[in-house]
Parts: sequence; structure tokens; C-alpha cells
Amino acid sequence: MSTIDSRAFRSVAGKFPSGVTVITTRSAEGIVHGMTANGFVSVSLDPPLILVSVGEHTRTHEYLTVNERYSVSILGHQQKDVAVRFAGKPTDVAAPEFEWVDDHPFVPDAIGRLGCRIVDRHRAGDHTLFIGNVEHLALREGDLPLVFSSGQLFSPLERPPA
Repeated sequence: MSTIDSRAFRSVAGKFPSGVTVITTRSAEGIVHGMTANGFVSVSLDPPLILVSVGEHTRTHEYLTVNERYSVSILGHQQKDVAVRFAGKPTDVAAPEFEWVDDHPFVPDAIGRLGCRIVDRHRAGDHTLFIGNVEHLALREGDLPLVFSSGQLFSPLERPPA
């Protein structure tokens, strides 16, 4: 058992800035579900693999444990409202009409898109690491990513939170 305080750990780890993504997958009934996540990592170039880390208490986790695919939409710095909406926070922003490519739902206007087939799952504490083989990718040039640090979303053009 760790003696590290979880709140202190979150504060320290939160100082490391990361990009912001929306992870999407479908329920058995075909309904798209998405969640805002910054637990996204490139794992391998050959084969092209990425990893998303999803908390076991989330609906997305429930769907990913029985699904074969997930999609990652990397948000641009002007998509803070999208990140807030998929984080489950109160907002007036409606769910977007997803853009479909090869059976992968993506957030419109995302600056990067990765559609993956799950090849491995690893339990890690209160999360599961879903490793996906990239089946589809696309890049939209000319925009900066949305950044998350110290519990706040911001544009790289803004001064980071203190």
C-alpha cells in the first residue's frame, strides 16, 4: 500500500502539461460515447500503436472492455468548449455530429485523428491501459493543440496557469 497522498500526487503530476483528446467508442447498441482525456501516449512506430488510459469508474471504460475499437480526436486550442462538454461538466454546448471514417467516430475540426483497433488491455491501479493499433490517421495543419495543466485548459498562446 502506498503512503503517497493521492491529492498531492495529482497536484504534482498535474504540473506536467499535456495535450487534450476526446476518446470515443460505441456501446453495444451503437451509441457513440466520448470522454475528455489527457492519458494518451504514442507507444510504437512499427507497428503504429497508441495507448489511452481510462479510469475504471467511467462509462467509456465499460464500453472499451467489450469493444474492439476506439478513436482519438486531438483537440485544437479553440476547442475548449468541446473538452468541457466531454468532461461531463455543465455546459450549453450540444453533442457534436461525429465525423465517421472507417467505422471510427471523430470530433469535428480536431487537429489530429487516430482510429484504433484494441490489441491489448492492461489493468494499472484504478485505470486500464488500452493499447490500439492505428488503422486510420489524419492531421489538420495550421492550428495549435489545446493544453491541460494544473487542472486548467488553455491555449499555448496564453500564459499557463500558475
